Amino acid sequence: MKYKDDKPGRQPEKSSRVVPIGVMFVVLCGLSFYLGGIFCSERNRISTDQVSKAVDSVESTVSGPIQVKSVLFPECSADLQDYTPCTDPKRWMKYGRYRLTFMERHCPPVFDRKECLIPPPDGYKEPIRWPKSKDECWYRNVPYDWINKQKSNQHWLRKEGEKFYFPGGGTMFPNGVSAYVDQMQNLIPGMTDGTLRTAIDTGCGVASWGGDLLDRGILTVSLAPRDNHEAQVQFALERGIPAILGIISTQRLPFPSNSFDMAHCSRCLIPWTEFGGIYLLEVHRILRPGGFWVLSGPPINYKRRWRGWNTTIEDQKSDYEKLKKLLTSMCFKLYNMKEDIAVWQKTSDNNCYKQLDVPDTYPPKCDDGTEPDSAWYTPLRPCVVVPNPKHKKLSLQSVAKWPERLHEAPDRIGDIKGSSAGDFNRDDSMWKNRVAHYKTLLSILGTDKIRNVMDMNTRYGGFAASLIKDPLWVMNVVSSYAPNTLPVVYDRGLIGTYHDWCEAFSTYPRTYDLLHVDSLFTLESHRCEMKYVLLEMDRILRPNGHALIRESGYFADAVATIAKGLRWDCHVNDTEDGNSKEKILVCRKKLWYSQSS
Repeated sequence: MKYKDDKPGRQPEKSSRVVPIGVMFVVLCGLSFYLGGIFCSERNRISTDQVSKAVDSVESTVSGPIQVKSVLFPECSADLQDYTPCTDPKRWMKYGRYRLTFMERHCPPVFDRKECLIPPPDGYKEPIRWPKSKDECWYRNVPYDWINKQKSNQHWLRKEGEKFYFPGGGTMFPNGVSAYVDQMQNLIPGMTDGTLRTAIDTGCGVASWGGDLLDRGILTVSLAPRDNHEAQVQFALERGIPAILGIISTQRLPFPSNSFDMAHCSRCLIPWTEFGGIYLLEVHRILRPGGFWVLSGPPINYKRRWRGWNTTIEDQKSDYEKLKKLLTSMCFKLYNMKEDIAVWQKTSDNNCYKQLDVPDTYPPKCDDGTEPDSAWYTPLRPCVVVPNPKHKKLSLQSVAKWPERLHEAPDRIGDIKGSSAGDFNRDDSMWKNRVAHYKTLLSILGTDKIRNVMDMNTRYGGFAASLIKDPLWVMNVVSSYAPNTLPVVYDRGLIGTYHDWCEAFSTYPRTYDLLHVDSLFTLESHRCEMKYVLLEMDRILRPNGHALIRESGYFADAVATIAKGLRWDCHVNDTEDGNSKEKILVCRKKLWYSQSS
């Protein structure tokens, strides 16, 4: 035995105490680890069928609802009117420039969170209503001229008086976006018969491509980073077109594997052939078997276009050959090509991937244990995610056409613990009843006054499915801590993303007309402080926008109290079935202007 002075010695008079104390210490440590393991496993298990149990447990130990003090949140300074906490340009210098890492999500630490209300720009007006908003918006709502000045010759938008107008131009759309999509439809017949329903546009500009596809029954997630093309995603959402801040860099995109029917890049400036084709591998991961990848711009049509690309014809030819080789190695085949547009199709035949079993083949199959749908802060990997052969109805040719696929239980529902086709059908029926009740509580739901909608804690997308005939779209959000139901959402022909509500969402302020919350606080209040979730809701909600908050009675009053400090007007309502354990808060965010403007 050694003592603190490092000198060996003996103390017989204390030896009798050592053994029982040591045994007691070991027993206590073992007990604490055991109890801690139980606590942690329960803490991280988040499922909608546990909500009532959680509430019953809480209410049995606490008399009455949770009590919080009313706090009036101050206004943020006017320079934060377009604050995006996790993609804040003021913090970019802290992060590396390799593969544009600084443009990815980097959320502020807890001590640096803003506890204030983001003001609208001076002169902000209620957005123009859909479908007129697709072609015009108020200048004061997105008061930025950078794109107008830099892209004026490409007709992305133009400023006239108090408005921006969107003529449908783009770098590769010399005749307008509609003519461009017409040409694409000639190359992909499935765009016209309901075969293609979901798409992703990487480097979307002001989302004119996604906007045009809406009229053709195709729902697009328009993706772009917060970069020197100032506010391009904000323009898209102001127009009423689905969009999200994001970039293919070092992390996977927050979408499940094998989900989008089509992916598109129109001179999006992504270096597809660099870094071992790792960005193409991510497109392959999120694209459904049989899905299409569409590319226009370099190096397509290089023989005719290379002079305008500040390069040589030899460089463009080399880049094109590398691109073809990479796509072939990932089991894509050239489907069609004409002039500036090339279309590749991801194989539906898993036999193609047997070529990856050959030693030293690049890229190899992914076999590192990473789940194919793991996409929240998951690093990109230089390997091919091979679709699971057990899913017989996963390919674009096997899934039902739109709109039939909306109400059919997808093949992948069997991957979710405790889920089944019967559970899916019951959920679908339940949401039809709930949405009918919501429309009695919020009469403008279903009118042109609500366009951009978010379901903050969705399961199968039933809320969105029940609103499908209304003039709106829904961003379905699945918690990164919840059961992975997002593949089912995409298989239905809806769109969505993974997210952790302990952090800010990847969008600009004032971009949603309606936020729907179903038991989010009941399920995740042990991780996320309620105050910060509500402040984030206030940031992304448009002035005069609404929140429908369906919560246990234990949390409903507390939410209403905090909402007063946000300058929201809230009313408590009963559920459609009169369930005494749940309440529905219908809240409206007031329009106010900064006192410092």
